[in-house]
Amino acid sequence: MTDELLHAAASLADILARENTALATLDLAAAAALVTEKHLAADAFAAAHARLAAADTPRYVKRDALGATALRLRDLAADNRRLLDRALAIQARVLDIIAQAVPRASSQAPRYGAEGALVGRTRALPVAIAASV
Repeated sequence: MTDELLHAAASLADILARENTALATLDLAAAAALVTEKHLAADAFAAAHARLAAADTPRYVKRDALGATALRLRDLAADNRRLLDRALAIQARVLDIIAQAVPRASSQAPRYGAEGALVGRTRALPVAIAASV
């Protein structure tokens, strides 16, 4: 049981480390690609932890290894939270810059009506922005 928990924790830690590397370099596509894998690893870790907690095995088995792994997971999770917050803040700033630029750009562009004639600038045209990470 302890081996299962150690393996699940190591897998989760490796994925967090990869995601942290991607987030540190603002490779948001690479970080987003790890989301499903990270959720599966977190679920596997939680399940292994629950099985170990429910088992009638001595808790001192491999305690040192579990402790070191727990500390590594704690540190990686803290870094992950900080890097995710940073990436979200940067994305929000980029979207804000785009949102501010669109009205200025569209107010200066000529507009044509349904008949193809140039029309006055009485109201802003709707604008849609789509992005995928």
